Amino acid sequence: MQSNSNLLGLHILLTLATENTFKLTSYEDFALFTNDLLVRYHLVKVGEASHIFDNGSFTSSICLMESHLCIHTWPEIKQLTADIYLCNYSQDNTQKVRDIAVALNEYFEASIVKQTEVAR
Repeated sequence: MQSNSNLLGLHILLTLATENTFKLTSYEDFALFTNDLLVRYHLVKVGEASHIFDNGSFTSSICLMESHLCIHTWPEIKQLTADIYLCNYSQDNTQKVRDIAVALNEYFEASIVKQTEVAR
């Protein structure tokens, strides 16, 4: 178990911009990508809720044993937001949070509009 000062983990909030509006409207591809991401980083999904809007944009919230990953896409303004949080209870997941943020950026072929890191 981690020390109390680092136990709650890292939370990254992202706003990304992309010209690839196909990925902003392709929930099925995103779901496959995130499933692979969870396997790669040994994260445990305990639930998921998502919704596809009339314009094809989507929102997805993946509840993890370690916490969560949430995405909201806006193809009409070529942006998305992401919320990535992993606690450090069983191991230090700090680098995983940063790696997942990079992986999301690469998947959406995006540039960072805003990134905020919160050490919980």
